[in-house]
Amino acid sequence: MSHEPSSKSLMAENTNPQDGLTQEGVKQEKACVEKRNPWVLKALEVQGIKATQAPLIAVLGSGGGMRAHIGFLGVLSELKELGLLDAIMYLAGVSGSTWAMSSFYSNHGDIAHVESDLKQRFEHPEWTMSVSMQKAIESSSFKNYSLTDFWAYLIVSRQSREFQDSCLSSLKKDVEAGALPYPVFAAIDNDLHPEWVKKKNKNSWFEFTPHHAGYPALKAYIPITRFGSQFKNGNLSRPQSERDLSFLRGLWGSAVANAEENKKFIWDMILSLKDKLWRSSKREVAREALDVEGLLLDFLVTYKTDPKVPGLPEMIQALSQALNAIPEDGPEYAEKMLKWETMSEEEQGQFLQLVVHSLTRLGRQPSQDMNRGSWMDTVSFLNKTIACFWNWEWGTVYNFLHEVSADDKIAQEMYNRKLLHLVDAGLAINSAYPLVLPPARDIQLILSFDFSAGDPFEVLAAGPLLQTVLATADYCKQHGIPFPPVDKAKLKQCAEAPDSCYIFKGDTGPTVMHFPLFNQCNCKDDIEAWRNKYGTFKISDTYTLELVQDLLDKAKENVRNSKQKILDMIKEMMESCSKSS
Repeated sequence: MSHEPSSKSLMAENTNPQDGLTQEGVKQEKACVEKRNPWVLKALEVQGIKATQAPLIAVLGSGGGMRAHIGFLGVLSELKELGLLDAIMYLAGVSGSTWAMSSFYSNHGDIAHVESDLKQRFEHPEWTMSVSMQKAIESSSFKNYSLTDFWAYLIVSRQSREFQDSCLSSLKKDVEAGALPYPVFAAIDNDLHPEWVKKKNKNSWFEFTPHHAGYPALKAYIPITRFGSQFKNGNLSRPQSERDLSFLRGLWGSAVANAEENKKFIWDMILSLKDKLWRSSKREVAREALDVEGLLLDFLVTYKTDPKVPGLPEMIQALSQALNAIPEDGPEYAEKMLKWETMSEEEQGQFLQLVVHSLTRLGRQPSQDMNRGSWMDTVSFLNKTIACFWNWEWGTVYNFLHEVSADDKIAQEMYNRKLLHLVDAGLAINSAYPLVLPPARDIQLILSFDFSAGDPFEVLAAGPLLQTVLATADYCKQHGIPFPPVDKAKLKQCAEAPDSCYIFKGDTGPTVMHFPLFNQCNCKDDIEAWRNKYGTFKISDTYTLELVQDLLDKAKENVRNSKQKILDMIKEMMESCSKSS
């Protein structure tokens, strides 16, 4: 069965392009690129390069957690300082680099202010969790709540010490004026990830811009303001408010560690929140007032911590009796609860989802006792989070392609799925190459800034994840996309002690300039020490102002060291284009 239906079949005419499947965002992007042309030409002229048509140059920022976030801000700052940023047509990011991009665009491209604000946040490391906690609890009332919400509001916001309550659509003003490069934020469809592992399926890649969200390989998009809303047959059926940038940052950057590290970190945080809640309950809510949700939370935490703990049968019996009082499905839940220990982990997860969704207090009237109401909201939030943790559920949103009518046969998984699960694109390729190459876009020069951990080419890596240059070359080869040749043997020789810049050129396709963050030029013989100093999952509490400044300086130095190479490559590209025309 084909997993790559034709784009035409997915894009039936829609009478209201503001609500359903539409190419309007693509048209708006093209208009932004046209508006950007004079800015690019003027910037090149200042650098001594004259042209009549602006070249399509994209800057890519890889994943890498806080290292990528801070490093990419350093790159953008130095590109601005050197007069090169205005020569860039596109910015595209994965994972931690998207955090830098959202800060950059939220501040109207004022990178000096962004950098100053970053330093101030880490000079005064206190972080108030109250706003983030409230947003996380509010989001748990959504039907499609997942670990992405928890991760976004309680972890990413704390890691970056930045809460962004504006929306992606609000960033379009500067872009539409041509004053800033066009931004593209990357994610992948996790339900299609097995197909990606097998054959690098193009459909896996999902993109966000200030105008649209969707699958570039399918040319299937919806307005960004409708991302998260429910669709049927390509038309809006149940609108929802646009999610804020803090949520999207959590979605884009949900793989800053391996699964086991993520699981431990999240579970430890759940335990910490539950302990704080239980301690507060002694002051605010009498223990005998615990209802079924309180009993469920107590049981789940106890069982997950130690499934052989003494007294577990009594906890199961008490919870079963409480579940029996739930309207409609209560007796069925009560009976199943008594069989808990005979269920598989998957069956437990499915049962848990059913119970938690039944218990979710959507539209519940606030308690007159505000302390009790707040306590109950938090219990419900933790139960829902544990259910998502049990099933390892991330990035859940409505599938806007659900039951789309089409002339051609649509891949069954795209047509039938009610939900999508969108996650960090670094799980496929740790840089957004597929979003700036055909069929998405046709970039001529790619400046790829790599903040990956360890080997910048992943030629020494044992696992299949987080590959950049080689993985991109393989992806392009499988799909017949022009990409410069990559010599694996040559890369292997320099992977442990890379240079500051590598240039890949071919007869067709873009020229790629690849910049490893830590290299022989800016780190001398201390590359490994610098890598160890900035681990991908280095907790923000361990970042000092000095560490932040040092990382910014290394990223800036890398750009300065390569300025002339970048300009030479632009000149060469312009001359080549002039001759071919």
